[in-house]
Amino acid sequence: MSGYSPSEAASRSGFSLDTLRYYEKIGLLSDIGRTSGGRRVFTDDDLSWLLLFRCLRDTGMPIAEMCRYADLARQGEHTASDRQALLERHAERVEEQLRLLRRQYDHLREKIRFYQGADGDRGRAIG
Repeated sequence: MSGYSPSEAASRSGFSLDTLRYYEKIGLLSDIGRTSGGRRVFTDDDLSWLLLFRCLRDTGMPIAEMCRYADLARQGEHTASDRQALLERHAERVEEQLRLLRRQYDHLREKIRFYQGADGDRGRAIG
């Protein structure tokens, strides 16, 4: 069986080996192939799932929602609208987080500009 070893899959996905094992244990990853010796072998399809999970996790999707998405996908094409709705809700949360980060970033940059332009009277600055 050709494919990727667990360490290769971990390296390519950015997940640790422990995370790969955990995702398999909770059913987020399913049907991971095995060699005749029992070693796990990851396919390109498995790596595609891992890259999606990396995106979802990095953008703050809870594991329960990731599991829901994966479960819906395994049920077949008739769940496409449910999967789309789940991703759209998540995208809305990500957009709100981006707006918050932009406001906080702007505040931070304003504070940096204050220090760059201060004339030595920094003692009165807040923070």
